[in-house]
Amino acid sequence: MDYYQIELTRMLETERYREAAELLQFLLQCQGQDPRHYEEWQALLDWLNSAFPSFDQGEMPEEDDYAEEDMARQHAEAKLAEDHLYVEKLLHAVTEKPLSEQTFLALEQLVYLDRPEVDEVLISWIEGTDLHPLLQFRVFQTLQRRGTQGTLSLKRGGEMVEIDIEAVPLKPEQFPAPIQAVLERVGNETQVHDPTLFYFAQELWSQFIMAIYGTKNYYSILSEEDAIIDIWAAALHLMVSDSLPGGKSDEELRTLYGITDDLRLKFEQACRTMRQFVAAGVGG
Repeated sequence: MDYYQIELTRMLETERYREAAELLQFLLQCQGQDPRHYEEWQALLDWLNSAFPSFDQGEMPEEDDYAEEDMARQHAEAKLAEDHLYVEKLLHAVTEKPLSEQTFLALEQLVYLDRPEVDEVLISWIEGTDLHPLLQFRVFQTLQRRGTQGTLSLKRGGEMVEIDIEAVPLKPEQFPAPIQAVLERVGNETQVHDPTLFYFAQELWSQFIMAIYGTKNYYSILSEEDAIIDIWAAALHLMVSDSLPGGKSDEELRTLYGITDDLRLKFEQACRTMRQFVAAGVGG
């Protein structure tokens, strides 16, 4: 529950109101919590739905997306008008200060400032600095949203990769179908009987895919082979199951996902890759 509360606070602080509304809807379906929590969650959800009526419809219309973008752009431009060093300060916050929530807030502001030095500094920094893969991916997205074109050459997960900036997904649903299929496979096994596990699986898979984007592991999933989907789905299920009480064992999950002996080595390799990612920290 502490995890959910922290996520909710972060979403509200960074104005990710739609995600906050979705998380509140999920929390209200959970059982066995303090009644006061349900009252607070419902009151907050009611406020979000009244402030943003489109949330109640299940999907935000495109015009609302544009309205949010316009407001963010106006805010950033107003800051720049007040302080001619604003861009330099944001770039300093990103490239020189320790990684924190402020890093990501600064990247968000840089999306809306039409200054060529932003691209130059970010590209030079990301190609020449050993960064956490999640931070790398956020920079990919920042450059893509800025309309930057071209290819980045950098090290990710111990291998050199080429990243086409224009092809970088901005939302989870923009990743290729096989990436979605892994999560759907886990959902088929957990969504009804263990929705909490599925929620964590969604979070972990989203972070993990951003971290391995453009690597050999990422492209192996895109092969669309059923066995590869099963292997990664089973590995994802096991990672989350290990962190929750009463989770299924390795053997149970291999049976559930049809991981035969000839697939076991690849399954163990997938598990090792995910464990290394989790051990390195998924914050941000």
